[in-house]
Amino acid sequence: MSGGAVPKFSNQVGAREIAIGVREFTCIGANPPFDHPHVYLDMGRESEIVCPYCSTLYRFDAGLTPEESRPAAALWHEKQSA
Repeated sequence: MSGGAVPKFSNQVGAREIAIGVREFTCIGANPPFDHPHVYLDMGRESEIVCPYCSTLYRFDAGLTPEESRPAAALWHEKQSA
């Protein structure tokens, strides 16, 4: 993802899949302190990818912005960890 920060997503709610508006991102698993190693994932030209640590299925949705996800709580903000 050129020119900006790579968004981070978590699956604290245990969703079967998470729709996101980017193809390059970081999966953190659950929310800290129960997160897994933060894994950079790149879908390339594909529309979905599975995290190798937590098996969350991420699907690209062009209708979402890079700051959106479905469920909405999946988008992680560093300030949430404080």
